[in-house]
Amino acid sequence: MRFLILSLIFALPLQAQTIPVFTDPDRAENVKATAATVDEKFRDYAERRRMPGFAYGVVLDGELLYSGGFGFARLLPPAPATTRSLFRIASMSKSVTAMAILQLRDQGKLALDDPITKYLRQAATLTYLTTDAPEITIRHLLTHSAGFPEDNPWGDRQLADSDEELMALVEGGVSFSNVPGVEFEYSNLGFALLGQIVSAASGLDFRGYTRTHIFEPLGMGDTVWEYEIASPDYLALGYDWVDEAWVNIPLEHHGAYGAMGGLITSIEDFSAYVALHLSAWPPRDDPDTGPLKRSSLREMHHPWRFAGVMPNYRYPTGRECPSAGAYAYGLRWVEDCEGRVMVGHSGGLPGFGSNWTMMPEYGLAVMSFDNVTYGSTSALNTAILDGIIAAAGLKPRELPASAILKTRKEQLAALLPDWDGAEDSGIFADNFFMDNRLSDLVARSQGLYAGMGQIVGIGGMRAVNQLRGSFVIEGLERSIEVFFTLTPEKDPLIQQVRMSLVGE
Repeated sequence: MRFLILSLIFALPLQAQTIPVFTDPDRAENVKATAATVDEKFRDYAERRRMPGFAYGVVLDGELLYSGGFGFARLLPPAPATTRSLFRIASMSKSVTAMAILQLRDQGKLALDDPITKYLRQAATLTYLTTDAPEITIRHLLTHSAGFPEDNPWGDRQLADSDEELMALVEGGVSFSNVPGVEFEYSNLGFALLGQIVSAASGLDFRGYTRTHIFEPLGMGDTVWEYEIASPDYLALGYDWVDEAWVNIPLEHHGAYGAMGGLITSIEDFSAYVALHLSAWPPRDDPDTGPLKRSSLREMHHPWRFAGVMPNYRYPTGRECPSAGAYAYGLRWVEDCEGRVMVGHSGGLPGFGSNWTMMPEYGLAVMSFDNVTYGSTSALNTAILDGIIAAAGLKPRELPASAILKTRKEQLAALLPDWDGAEDSGIFADNFFMDNRLSDLVARSQGLYAGMGQIVGIGGMRAVNQLRGSFVIEGLERSIEVFFTLTPEKDPLIQQVRMSLVGE
């Protein structure tokens, strides 16, 4: 099931909701059994990459199932890296900024398609590349499509700039690489501006707003933006390996660019944030009590801006798996060749590296923090997820068939293979016999049945969504798959049927 399919569940208000479920009661224990292997892989990676300290966590179904830390959060005086160590997570911060924006949108304090000049008067002086360029909107900033150039090295060194310095930069004019809305190009400047919009729309400073409206409701008591107020017992320092020795990279204060990459948090704290995101799936009727409603979280996860394809991607096992990527709201989105969707973000600053990736359809997520310059763990976390799924035998949520699918299945199966009385059955939409001659349907199904041998049973309904799915008619010699799809009418009718031999 893809995100789109899951999102259709709320489109059927007149029918009982059918919620995708995990059918394996032992899934938590099976994932726990991977802990030693995962720990070994993380340790080996950290040692090979000369990472002073490392911490990680695996979240399943909203619970920090297992976690670990090794090495040192600080070298002098020595302090071990643990799941409570506070690492600067760099661009992983962007989804927090995006969450604040969507909270304010849900409160009616801004709209995503508002021009940024509504909140930042200094942006009125911007000169675009062409006269037909649209004004930058909040949505452009959220999806890295404002037309600003990729600015990772430069942006990383602006973290402590004041609000006044940032807005003076904008008012003085910035250079564009594209017109807004045309292309994905990663922009730290864009997310720094989103931080300013949070302040302008809420009337609170960015640090205060996120603390009150995101961190406190989630119980993230150790999470901060400014390192001077972080618990000194747990604060991790950043390092780089220079001339065969570790060199400390001084921490920068929180400033205007903190909204793009300044958050300081621990595995234990951040697991609550990850659990919130996983809780958005699947759509359902439960009370909605999070700091951001579930529909808005799912909106954050949607692939809004295409970023590219990876035709040669391989998993660490060597398995080829072409994939496609997009940017959501403060989050990256990837779908691999097996249709598995991964959502999350990496982070890198002088002194630090991080990544978190979740697979909502599996209820699974992994996060890892380190304290070496641009210590990349994105590919590693993808490999860890892939390995956990294989080792634990995890399956994605299954969508139970809706009542109407089950009813139409029984009615359709009773007509086969001869289609006797089909035209008068009342179960087919008005297009069906206009699109399909009855004689052709009979010939097709009788031909398929001819080689089945004795019919031994009819399998259960396998739902694609609440109005589409298939079932198998099982024979001694061979089996037939029957796929059908229903109309959007109040009493949904069969609009299409496809029959084929299983395996063809």
